[in-house]
Amino acid sequence: MSESKALPVAGIELGGTKTVVAWGLSDGTIHEEHRFPTTRPEETFATATAWLRERGTPAGIGVGAFGPVRVNPAAPDFGSLLATPKDGWQGFSITGALAAAFPGVPLTLDTDVNAALWGEVALGAAQGATDAAYITIGTGIGAGILSGGRLVHGAVHPEFGHFKVARAPGDSFAGLCPFHGDCLEGLASGPAIAARWGKAAADLPADHPAWDMEAWYLAHGILALLAIVSPSKVIVGGGVSQSAGLHAKIAACLEKITAGYFGEGDFTDLVVPPALEQEAGIRGALLLASNH
Repeated sequence: MSESKALPVAGIELGGTKTVVAWGLSDGTIHEEHRFPTTRPEETFATATAWLRERGTPAGIGVGAFGPVRVNPAAPDFGSLLATPKDGWQGFSITGALAAAFPGVPLTLDTDVNAALWGEVALGAAQGATDAAYITIGTGIGAGILSGGRLVHGAVHPEFGHFKVARAPGDSFAGLCPFHGDCLEGLASGPAIAARWGKAAADLPADHPAWDMEAWYLAHGILALLAIVSPSKVIVGGGVSQSAGLHAKIAACLEKITAGYFGEGDFTDLVVPPALEQEAGIRGALLLASNH
């Protein structure tokens, strides 16, 4: 290992529900980590930076953040949260908070889903892939996309959760997205499941009809990814994805709606869970710290 790779770096996975901070190496190795609820921005970053300061000054910091967030380093508001529905976070500067805590320390910022995808490409279920996607289903829905070996950003970054999908037959649920109502996030995120069925996703048994509907919506979202960016692997993660049998249901629905156009056979090798499980995002953040 080179000397630079051996120096400790910091990783931060800023999620809508929880935040993870880690002290480790830029090859994704975690030495220590701390998980805590994401609250108000100032409180969240005070907790994160205090924990990191106890361990020293990192050689670099990698951040995977929920969005929408400005990830273009050339933009004047680089590192700021944009039109997020999470109360109190719009306009907060992640880069500003970290520069104040660790002046002069190089920082790499990307979306939380791109960080998780980067972790899975380097160390997990998408190793060797040049075209892949990572979908997370939790408080919201997002997707990180790798195309031609590069993480996709665009003018802002992909907003897969706000894609309008075909309605499941008989579904009259209005949707929860404060911006679009019945977009994918509004129909299939964790809060949408709880509102639709009266119970949190974690409390619904694997044979509940909620999961067939969830598979319908996710399969239609993945169909759009197949048609637009043609990934060889689609990793479906996040808290909601942990329901037993959900990946198989998604693959079966996807096989039906693609009607053979994207290849014969089932899609169980395409739609997979994250090999790094709940560590994909934070290990990806550590890997991002090597990109300064």
